[in-house]
Amino acid sequence: VVQKSMEIEEKNRDITASIRYAERIQRAMLPREDTFRETFVLYMPKDIVSGDFYWMYDNGDQQFIAACDCTGHGVPGAFMSIIGHNSLNKVVREYGIIRPGAILDQLNAEVVKALMQRNEETINDGMDMALIVFDRKKLSLEFAGAYNPIYVVRKGEIFTYKADRFPIGMSSQHATKTFTNQQVEIQPGDMIYMSSDGYADQFGYADSKKYKSGNVKKLLCEIWHLPVHEQGDRLRKEILDWKGDLQQVDDIMFIGTKIPDR
Repeated sequence: VVQKSMEIEEKNRDITASIRYAERIQRAMLPREDTFRETFVLYMPKDIVSGDFYWMYDNGDQQFIAACDCTGHGVPGAFMSIIGHNSLNKVVREYGIIRPGAILDQLNAEVVKALMQRNEETINDGMDMALIVFDRKKLSLEFAGAYNPIYVVRKGEIFTYKADRFPIGMSSQHATKTFTNQQVEIQPGDMIYMSSDGYADQFGYADSKKYKSGNVKKLLCEIWHLPVHEQGDRLRKEILDWKGDLQQVDDIMFIGTKIPDR
């Protein structure tokens, strides 16, 4: 029994060490959190590696930000995040597609193609996503989403832009999806927020209820005027206080970016 216990302990150490190394690779894949000015990223994996990832790119005229939530968490979610991240780079950097709706259309095709290598008819993996493209010169913002919305907060008032009610992937090989490209009304000083569902779905230690999107919106209306990095700190403190000693139920990610003055 002692010998078996020692063997299991050693295997657990080896597995944990491997996942820790995988975390380093995943972190290296992610953009720097200070890629864009006046932007914060709250990134809290449930396990060591995460099924949530964020993606940022600047082509000179436009800034691209995506918040992505892959099916699963831990190691399976992390594998999906690599497929999603690499596919986004291919769609935008190689193919030169810059409209959010068209990006998600092509991303869906790339993910389905990557996951259907053995002639399966359907795939059960995919990702939810919110993607924005900010044009500096035009001071315009476009959005497309797979389940995940964005929030715009202006002077304490919140506006919700809803996403399409279907994901990237998770469909049959021949299914057709067309994502809606939305023009977002913005003004200088507006805060734009996007997140995975892990924040709103976190259970609280006090009454074992989920935090819920209503509380998320209320909090954003309270903190929008703070310096952006303080906003990220407040969001982190709020969710840690909410969950208390309870286990984190899912990966958590939140991104906020401020529309600059001309």
